[in-house]
Amino acid sequence: MSTASTIPTERTSAGTQSPRMAELDLPDVQNPGEVAPKDAREISKVFFARLNSLEEGTHEYQYVRNTLIELNLALVKYAAGRFRNRAEQMEDIVQVGTIGLIKAIDRFELSREVEFATFAVPYIVGEIKRFFRDTSWAVHVPRRLQELRIDLAKAVDELSQKLDHAPTTAELAEHLGIDEEEVIEGVVASNGYTAGSIDMPMDDASDHAAVPLSDRLGAPDADLEIAENVQALKPMIEGLDERDRRILQMRFGDEMTQSEIGEALGVSQMHVSRLLSRITGRLREGLLLVE
Repeated sequence: MSTASTIPTERTSAGTQSPRMAELDLPDVQNPGEVAPKDAREISKVFFARLNSLEEGTHEYQYVRNTLIELNLALVKYAAGRFRNRAEQMEDIVQVGTIGLIKAIDRFELSREVEFATFAVPYIVGEIKRFFRDTSWAVHVPRRLQELRIDLAKAVDELSQKLDHAPTTAELAEHLGIDEEEVIEGVVASNGYTAGSIDMPMDDASDHAAVPLSDRLGAPDADLEIAENVQALKPMIEGLDERDRRILQMRFGDEMTQSEIGEALGVSQMHVSRLLSRITGRLREGLLLVE
């Protein structure tokens, strides 16, 4: 990210402009970042006028553009000051705001007859807000829902004052001109803006010491999957012939060994093993199809 200390302005070692820059007929700005705001506004006008006459990509164009960035970094710091209470580092906010400043410089025209600061601050603030919108959510949701959350928050404040009660879903939908389903979707998505750790102690009115939420959360029932499989297997077992059902009952119900089953059926243990493999394979295949 370009900053006042890193943007090159092409000067000689003695601190004066190079001969090439002297030909631009511009004020000699030794330390643009230290220029007073009032002077920076006047000097910026001169540099903007010169910028419009230069070819983009040339060395001269880069010098004038970079000097404009340095001259107006105070606008970025001013705008970033509004967000000093955010958790993000101020250095990161300033860097993002500088992107907005550069966009404003590239799009500004003196013919607009408006002060550059008035034109640039919305770009800077918008870039910072976009940064928060894209990085501050604990759970990623589509940008459409991120923007809807902001609209809903404003609508709730406005309608609460106007109606003297918390607005209903229908009232919010009518106010915003959207469907009630969209309002509900936006409210649900708003839950993803922040997230708390399940290891944080829970405060309640009990006399017991605070315990983390994780200690109060239930765990999946280890027997639940077995119960589901049993219910899914019942119609499959009923579809087997009588001998196959009898073999399953002896092996898994009566817990008989393959040798004992072979003696009861008058077949070899090897044959019982093949029968069991065929039956269980058929049931397994049917169970996978059901899932």
